[in-house]
Amino acid sequence: MDIQMLGCGSAFAKTFYNNNAIVYAGGKKLLIDCGITAPLALHRLGHPLEEIDAILITHMHADHIGGLEEVAFQHKFLFHRKPTLYIADTLAGPLWERSLRGGLEQEKLRGLDDYFDLRPLRESAKTEVLPGLTAELIRTKHIPDKLSYSVLLNDTFFYSADMVFDPELLASLVHDRGVETIFHDCQLEPPGVVHACLPQLLTLPEELQGRIYLMHYGDAQPDFVGKTGRMTFVEQHRVYSF
Repeated sequence: MDIQMLGCGSAFAKTFYNNNAIVYAGGKKLLIDCGITAPLALHRLGHPLEEIDAILITHMHADHIGGLEEVAFQHKFLFHRKPTLYIADTLAGPLWERSLRGGLEQEKLRGLDDYFDLRPLRESAKTEVLPGLTAELIRTKHIPDKLSYSVLLNDTFFYSADMVFDPELLASLVHDRGVETIFHDCQLEPPGVVHACLPQLLTLPEELQGRIYLMHYGDAQPDFVGKTGRMTFVEQHRVYSF
């Protein structure tokens, strides 16, 4: 699989786009999350919205779902097709009722499945989401009392959506499940309340740090280059092959 970050920015970053990714596998494209800036980032990269074969949503913050209304309308009324939407079965109802219904509901268009080929995912169940690409949702802690998931791709690539520092999980993924690469969200300054922060991640053993690429960072990111231990910043728009 190849992965390309549409953006690597935190929710409040202005220099960087929202932290959303394209995964390329089997000649198709999966969009992981679709934030407010996703349609613009896709346009500037030369990827028309109609080229996206499927979308996987991790949780319900605007920098992860804010572009879905445009995607839904364009596919419905311009491209006349339904893109595939993968989302945890626990989040499909809330995504419509609490986020998208106000903008998308019309006469005879009253649910997610009127706009998307809806594919609910069960937590911890491995599912083929593109040819040759499997995804497994892992529930991770982000905002108290709000469901949020990270994604394990092809058993070896862990993509944290937004999560607090969880060294036990990271160690287990590597040592027990054979994960080779981790794309991890990183708040640059402490305290790490709803995201892992860089000082916390720097406490990880070097062997774990060497597998970690940092994303979802703030506009001060250039000031931290060379200060991340064995970890590396993900570059937005660069294509990584794993």
